[in-house]
Amino acid sequence: MSQFVFKLPDLGEGTVEAEIVGWRVKPGDLVSEDDVIVEVMTEKAAVELPSPVTGRVVSTTGGPGDMVPVGAALIVLEMQAADTPAAKPGAQPAAPITGKGSADGAPAVPATGSQNKGTGPRSPVAALSGNGAGVAHSNVERNGRVATSPAIRRRAHEAGIDLRQVAGSGPNGRIVRADLNAYAERQAGSHAAQGKVAGRGATQGLESPTALRPRTVDGATEEIKVIGLRRLIAQRMSEAKRNIPHFAYVEEIDVTELEALRRHLNGRLAPGTAALTYLPFLVLGLVRVLRDFPQGNALYDAERGVIIRHHAVHVGVATQTPEGLKVPVVRDAQSRSLWDLAAEMRRVTEAARTNKATRDELSGSTITVTSLGKLGGIASTPIINAPEVAIIGVNRAVERPVVLNGGITIRRMMNLSSSFDHRFVDGYDAAAMIQALKEYIEHPATLFIGT
Repeated sequence: MSQFVFKLPDLGEGTVEAEIVGWRVKPGDLVSEDDVIVEVMTEKAAVELPSPVTGRVVSTTGGPGDMVPVGAALIVLEMQAADTPAAKPGAQPAAPITGKGSADGAPAVPATGSQNKGTGPRSPVAALSGNGAGVAHSNVERNGRVATSPAIRRRAHEAGIDLRQVAGSGPNGRIVRADLNAYAERQAGSHAAQGKVAGRGATQGLESPTALRPRTVDGATEEIKVIGLRRLIAQRMSEAKRNIPHFAYVEEIDVTELEALRRHLNGRLAPGTAALTYLPFLVLGLVRVLRDFPQGNALYDAERGVIIRHHAVHVGVATQTPEGLKVPVVRDAQSRSLWDLAAEMRRVTEAARTNKATRDELSGSTITVTSLGKLGGIASTPIINAPEVAIIGVNRAVERPVVLNGGITIRRMMNLSSSFDHRFVDGYDAAAMIQALKEYIEHPATLFIGT
């Protein structure tokens, strides 16, 4: 028998530590080479780490929410002597380790350790890309793993569900949240029919409107540890509100003509084609106004004390996903047509929702737009996506009576809610920028003049 210690590898781009999101194995489990053993999250991406060797789990270090430095021991694997391979990067022989300490009483998680950049996941964005070919019956990829997102894999693991038994309805048989919920519902129904206690077993730890909803009683509480993407969102939102003096500006806009144009263009689309929303028009207008207000298309480098103004407009699109808020990026919006903008927005937001977005597609924006869709409300105060200095939010459009040319008429009205970093964008400039955008939106034909 011999033991190998697998250490947290260097995940690139200056990463010095990662957060444990969830273990896929526990002491005593047998794992094969390339089986996913743990999901971690860096400041850039979620990453699934595969085992570099085959063996039995002796011990693991840390739990969900714990931060682990690069080079620290993650897991100890016991291997048969005949199966012991040559040493691999990130996995090396070690003295037996039990629990959280080594045989001589030293901590199993050292402050520093040797590491090799070639170790770990096949890609630093494995959990975000998620692309794999499925097979006819199931969602099993060529490497034997089921095609799905890390979040769904974690929920299934916690509930004791074998994902190989779940039929996937996503691209190439990929399992989406609805598939897992439906399977759990069927399992719950089957258990109930057999006289088993509903809401236990296959449904434990999952989310759904019925069988997967947490059971509570009067006076009961539930503690939810803030980890993974939710922790990262909380951290970044807190930093943005703490460090950035937000200047909020809300402007009412008459979108009657824009709605007429949108309906006209959508009416000419082939059946089944995705309809245009307001966002591509808004981005087209932003491209025009940022020529005169370049201070809105900028990033603040706090370490160097420098404002970086961009000539290219890389628009972040705030997107709600099952895992939390993500901001995929439409690059070079200034070079795209209305239809191209709409198609690219659909592509990157769908990639974000299905965990297929790459690291590059989730970073590099210079200004962000956000929309609550039908839940848009009257006004909002969006939080700036640092290090950007501006964000524009779309609220709900409604028909209501307004005074126009001395008479009362029905118009379709909508509010734009914007926030600016008041350190670098003066209130006057912020208001003037939104007023210029209003001109384009209220007279949408001007969006296509001189382009």
